[in-house]
Amino acid sequence: MYDLGDIVEMKKPHACQANRWKIIRMGADIKIKCTNCGHIVMMTRRDFEKKMKKILEKAPEK
Repeated sequence: MYDLGDIVEMKKPHACQANRWKIIRMGADIKIKCTNCGHIVMMTRRDFEKKMKKILEKAPEK
């Protein structure tokens, strides 16, 4: 399962042609940030789970 700080790949690439997103907020809504251009997108957890393809990198353990 995904967690805060993970790098994920979405089904569709961003307009900047990158497809790496970092999860920066979790709750009822999830906020992700493009690792290439820094664009931030907020979506419901349900939408995020539909649009996420896979986890690329797990966040380092604290």
